[in-house]
Amino acid sequence: MYEKDGEKYFIVDGHIHFWDGGPSNQKNRYGAGFTGCFYDYHRNLSPADEVWTLEKFGSYTEADLMHDLFEVGYVDKGIFQPTYLTDFYVNGFNTTERNGALAEKHPDQLITNGAWDPRDGEAGLDKLEALHQRWNLKGVKLYTAEWKGESKGYKLTDPWSYRYLEKCEQLGIRNIHIHKGPTIYPLNRDAFDVADVDDVATAFPNLNFIIEHVGLPRLEDFCWIATQEPNVYGGLAVAMPFIHTRPRYFAQVIG
Repeated sequence: MYEKDGEKYFIVDGHIHFWDGGPSNQKNRYGAGFTGCFYDYHRNLSPADEVWTLEKFGSYTEADLMHDLFEVGYVDKGIFQPTYLTDFYVNGFNTTERNGALAEKHPDQLITNGAWDPRDGEAGLDKLEALHQRWNLKGVKLYTAEWKGESKGYKLTDPWSYRYLEKCEQLGIRNIHIHKGPTIYPLNRDAFDVADVDDVATAFPNLNFIIEHVGLPRLEDFCWIATQEPNVYGGLAVAMPFIHTRPRYFAQVIG
């Protein structure tokens, strides 16, 4: 446990990934571009002495993760947030199955969340139930800008999204983590708009909607929605380094 001024703190990192973005898993130029753009966020927002090589970043290992989080880091419990991106990566970028296998090896330290995509229709509902039965899911991670064939994203207000949220209620999956943050190439910026959060938060008061990256760059829109809806929360992953590097901007928006 982390200790400061004689006080001990149990640290939960609510947004971790175990990804495979290396060349051998990249399906096309979009996979290469996503990994490269993701790496640039890391390279430009991290202290110089903490920047990894692109090779390490692209193919992050189990040993790397356990060392960085639990040996030299301060994490006591980490929660995986999957991001499939199967249009870009042969085996997906960061799947529930990949995360879950690691969580099963380290159950005292790791928890895995699931995921769903309303464009998968009825078959996706069955898959969500199977994931829940396997890993006893407490939450899911949604990536509204993910590409699927000709589709470049979806909205939480789509009819099938409501079916999946209803399914989450039935299964007891209460925590709905939604990526609404800075875009990553080649995903479309507008597919991360936070406006659809307002509607579903009102419609599903028994679910918690955790807006990962607090809607950046639409921080002001997120703040209005989160003030109005008591079941909307902000996840500060990625936002924290922006706060440290651009404190004046955040003070103006939040203040």
